Parts: sequence; structure tokens; C-alpha cells
Amino acid sequence: MRALCPGTLRCVATFAARIPDRLYKRLVKLDDPGVPIAETNRRLGAEAERLGFTRPSYERVRVLVQQERRWSRSRGPSTTSVLVDVTFRVRPPEAVLDQLSGIGVPTRR
Repeated sequence: MRALCPGTLRCVATFAARIPDRLYKRLVKLDDPGVPIAETNRRLGAEAERLGFTRPSYERVRVLVQQERRWSRSRGPSTTSVLVDVTFRVRPPEAVLDQLSGIGVPTRR
């Protein structure tokens, strides 16, 4: 007698196409630019299982990590850091107005 499903695998890994908001926030917290994306993916996968979500695919995590890293580099200084710089006379007072108006100020080196 033949098996009903001779080519069926019993253990197939499942990956989520979309990452829930809670898991994305954990991704942002777990990511460290000094750590390879593969390690971030392993940590996020464990976190996803702990929270009851499906593990995200490596490809999706890689794309999101690269986007987040690119975005965080282009953000520039926070308003608080600009205020502190003005207080200690590292930046001119006009820097506060530039920051608040949305023009932004360059990152100090």
C-alpha cells in the first residue's frame, strides 16, 4: 500500500510576511550596529516566539534593519542636545530656532 502523501515534509519552518508593530519596536531596541544582522535576526526570532508571533524571515529583518540604520543616521541631533549645546555655547542661539522650525542643524563632530 502506498503512503498517502509520500512527498510531504512533517516539519516546515513558517515565516511571517509582515512584522507586527510590537515586534518591530523590539527590532529597533534589539538592533546594535556593532552586531551582525544575522544575530539580530536570531534574537528577534526568539523574541517573536516568546510573544507568540511567527518568526520573521531573515530577508525581511535585513531590509528593516538597514532602513532603520539609514534613518537613524540621517535624523541629526535631538532638540535636547541642541539646547544643551547652545547652553554651553557650542552652537549659536539661532540653532534652536533652526531645529524647532524643521530646518535642522548639522551633527557635531
